[in-house]
Amino acid sequence: MTQKSGRILMVDDDQDILIAARLLLKREGILVHTESQPDRIPLLLKEEAFDAVLLDMNFAIGANTGREGFQWLRRVLEIDPTLSVILMTAYGDVGTAVEAMKQGACDFVLKPWSNERLVATLMSAMTLTASRREAAQLGARNKELAAALDQPGQILIGGSPTMARVLTLVDRAAPTDANVLILGENGTGKEVIAREIHRRSRRSSQVFVAVDLGAISENLFESELFGHKKGAFTDAKEDRVGRLVAANGGTLFLDEIGNLPLYQQSKLLSVLEQRVVIPVGGNRPIPIDVRLISATNMPVEQLESPDTFRQDLLYRINTVELRLPPLRDRAEDIPALVAHFMGLYARKYAIPPRRLSNDALARLKAYHWPGNVRALRHAVERAIILGAGDVLEAEDFSLPSAPGGAPRAAARLSPAAMAPAAGEDGLTANALTLGTLDLETVEAQVIRRALDKHQGNISHAAAELGITRTSLYRRMEKHGL
Repeated sequence: MTQKSGRILMVDDDQDILIAARLLLKREGILVHTESQPDRIPLLLKEEAFDAVLLDMNFAIGANTGREGFQWLRRVLEIDPTLSVILMTAYGDVGTAVEAMKQGACDFVLKPWSNERLVATLMSAMTLTASRREAAQLGARNKELAAALDQPGQILIGGSPTMARVLTLVDRAAPTDANVLILGENGTGKEVIAREIHRRSRRSSQVFVAVDLGAISENLFESELFGHKKGAFTDAKEDRVGRLVAANGGTLFLDEIGNLPLYQQSKLLSVLEQRVVIPVGGNRPIPIDVRLISATNMPVEQLESPDTFRQDLLYRINTVELRLPPLRDRAEDIPALVAHFMGLYARKYAIPPRRLSNDALARLKAYHWPGNVRALRHAVERAIILGAGDVLEAEDFSLPSAPGGAPRAAARLSPAAMAPAAGEDGLTANALTLGTLDLETVEAQVIRRALDKHQGNISHAAAELGITRTSLYRRMEKHGL
């Protein structure tokens, strides 16, 4: 506190003591509510907000054991655990003071007191109360934040055998603090699974922090994960808490961990082994306690190659390994997923509920869904917005005419057709090879080439195309890639 202000409750059966304290503290700008009967403490604490309590230890005539003070101390802390309590007595010794601290008192004052000492003690007690209440508010806010991050639609849906096996592993792993590695294609729901693990864990009341490593540039990796101190580099205009510290006590989800360069993998491994973080430009280690969940769409064979991923880091992050099946391998879950998304977007856009035709459902189940659940969700959203009538037909989902086939605008070309002619740029070469300048067709093939070149790595493909990952996902979904 920068100024002497606040409100305290003082309880003592000696009226002279109460008057003396009230006059002293009034001069210091501290409001005092005095009370001679301790049994009124619960009522007073419920009716008014105090910043500290100054509590006598003996009320009965001739008492000097301090037993009553300890009893009322416990009662005050039961009512408000954040409230700082200072015990007073004329019969104190070192043993009594130590016991007072053990019981939860923030300080101990002997009568007669030193005025300067009493004021200083009260100021410290009020500051401690403010800090405790701020911490309690932050804890409550974290709980609200954790609940808010469970966005609509972020629920697990699936009764297929393949998903049943995944959910069984989730049930077993979630209550532990074991690190989890989630493998699966883009759009299979890796983050949804990560959030479900957090929800079922002992850390569910704490924060869930998600970090897309594919979207963090290499030069900002340490600052984002470990934080930085003011002045650590040109743009470091203030201290910043890293994601690892922000997730302290909760769960940290590292998406696309396979994209980390080897030299950054070693830094992450060091932090996970030592359980401390040193911000960029800092020198004081900060202890961390996080449960790590990682995810990647990288093929297992590539992940297990020492040239791509540190094997000691791989051992550290995959205590439990979950492999999510692509949607084409769990087609029996599509009806439930579609029903869920239809209800979700009907509510979101205030559109009357729609039904799904049998033909549309059959076509949805037959389609191979290269974008998996994410692509299905986007298709349902578009159909809800643009579909006409009470029944959604297959045409409303922009599905290809042939079951399981690729959309017409994204027909696969031969390698020769996809290669640029000498002296020509890729777009012009593709257009000439196709015998068309249709922009949709050319765009689909350029995206496909970028994805093939980078083996399905969305971040690298988007960087080469000069667009964001979100834009690339949107274009892939549009072309059925």
